Amino acid sequence: MADQSMADTTKENTADTKAKAEQHGFEAEVARLLHLMVHSVYSEREIFLRELISNASDACDKLRYEALTKPDLTKDDPEFHIEIVADAKAKTLVIRDNGVGMNKDDLKANLGTIARSGTAGFMDRLTGDAKRDVQLIGQFGVGFYSVFMVADKVSVLTCRAGEDAAYLWESDGSGTYSIADGDKAGRGTEITLHMKDDAGEFLERFRLERIVKTYSDHIAVPIRLAVSGADEQEKTASGDEEKDDAPVNQGSALWTRAKADITDDQYTEFYRHVSHAFDEPAFRLHYTAEGMQQYSVLLFIPETRPMDLFDPARKSRVKLYVKRVFITDDTSGMLPGWLRFLRGVVDSQDLPLNISREMLQNNPVLKRMSSAITKKVLGELEKLAAKDAEKFEAIWSTFGAVIKEGLYEDLERREALLKLVRFRTTDGDGWVSLADYVGRMKDKQSAIYYVTGPDEAAVKRSPQLEGFKAKGVEVLLLSDPVDDFWLQMVSDYEGKPFKSITRGASDLSDIADGVAKDDKDKAPEGELTVLATLMKDVLGDAVSDVRASDRLTETAACLVADDSAMDMHLERMLKANNQIDMATPKILEINPSHGLIKKLAALSGDKGARDACDDAVHLLLDQAKILEGDPLDDPSAFAGRLAKAVENGLA
Repeated sequence: MADQSMADTTKENTADTKAKAEQHGFEAEVARLLHLMVHSVYSEREIFLRELISNASDACDKLRYEALTKPDLTKDDPEFHIEIVADAKAKTLVIRDNGVGMNKDDLKANLGTIARSGTAGFMDRLTGDAKRDVQLIGQFGVGFYSVFMVADKVSVLTCRAGEDAAYLWESDGSGTYSIADGDKAGRGTEITLHMKDDAGEFLERFRLERIVKTYSDHIAVPIRLAVSGADEQEKTASGDEEKDDAPVNQGSALWTRAKADITDDQYTEFYRHVSHAFDEPAFRLHYTAEGMQQYSVLLFIPETRPMDLFDPARKSRVKLYVKRVFITDDTSGMLPGWLRFLRGVVDSQDLPLNISREMLQNNPVLKRMSSAITKKVLGELEKLAAKDAEKFEAIWSTFGAVIKEGLYEDLERREALLKLVRFRTTDGDGWVSLADYVGRMKDKQSAIYYVTGPDEAAVKRSPQLEGFKAKGVEVLLLSDPVDDFWLQMVSDYEGKPFKSITRGASDLSDIADGVAKDDKDKAPEGELTVLATLMKDVLGDAVSDVRASDRLTETAACLVADDSAMDMHLERMLKANNQIDMATPKILEINPSHGLIKKLAALSGDKGARDACDDAVHLLLDQAKILEGDPLDDPSAFAGRLAKAVENGLA
């Protein structure tokens, strides 16, 4: 009768306030998302209930935390719970909680926009592949909208704890929603789904129980189920009336259970609950620390990148509990920024329950706990790398660019991270550790060589690699933006310095390759000296120097930075972000074995050689800039010289 009374109140409320309801349009991205939910993610319909229960659980957690400092918020109704009421005759499904609730601004923010979505960027990622798109949807925390897979109308009646005003949000998912004054006794949120004709299965007791046990058995708030209508006679005949008051879920915090009592499926569903994701966890870490500090840890590494992974705030999304009471999922003190991809919970027995988010920033207990957890994560990843290289490399492919941020900012753990990091190199397509690299260095090779660039394909095309490849010298291929920055902080690995192949001398002449040199293929040294002087005279301040190269085998010329100058790719990045005003002139290296260079060298001593070689010299510099991805100083002049060179070649 109470359920029917609540339903009647909702109907009366809807009728009385319809004229006063404020009409709003969804953001364009939300309207497109609703269409996607209905048409592309059809096979995942049952997840709507998981998302609503998860949101209800979060609402209870938030109020439990607020009540620590404002106990009056829960004085009249201290026991948190979630209720599911199915009415097959009325074709409605109600999900009700007594959590924190929402006011009008909350409704607009939470149900009128894509939560933390990055606006239109979300829809730009959609592909039309239902399986992949549903993972993207989960990454954006927009599970509420999944209700429109099963309902043709949704009503949300809610009242925020500590406030008197209630509000009624309604939408049929067609592009608009309304908000009106509501009439709700008590705090919390009640969501009423008016089910579609083909969604009757979600009003059946057995189906609902199975969904709750599959997806939400770990929820610490008791979930109660009541079913009426078509199922009523069957329920009465079986004597199941009392089941309505018994929780459907086990209701114990998963991280407090013994690992042996938890199945892989339960771990997966808990991961999806805490991360609001749809993918599988790639790795999990579950343990309890005892001693001077007591806390439980259940962490997951996602299979796919969360959408906020490169958000400038770099916030940790691990939930902090104190004695099983949720405190926050937004604290910079929980884990370092370079582990922000982790999802899960940490439950402390030592922190005070009334601790504020501000106090957490400098709390010594949290700092010690964070240090120990970080060390544990690194240790487990190191074990995984040794035990299951393939699994570790899959994780590294997804999150390696973030972990490497620790090389730049975490001096305390830098040595441990250097053992963990993996790189692509010129020696095959696999991942290589620094220990592997050092173990196969050439005789007389004293440095760890690397090249940086905007992406892997670009660095593989770097002309500066040619000489190293010819001598079989392995080079690290670095294409993550953070690579240019951590290399400024890390000078060496086990005494072997890191050295850019695009800066300073190559040192290749010191490394034996067992191949006899044939200087007959090169321009005479004297002619090269004259040519270098001539080219420097022609190019003036456009280059800092011109010299013969031993790092080129096929390309005529390339640019390199001076040994004391900034690496070229880092300089381009800083200039693109207005961190420096202008780039410094580079050294132009020429290939003594290239046909064009040999011809120019032969002409360099002739009378009038400067005028004869002028266009070719400028073209060589422009070609070197193009290979580096740098803009040309004068594209029009380049086009004219190139056309003239082609014309002369065809004559």
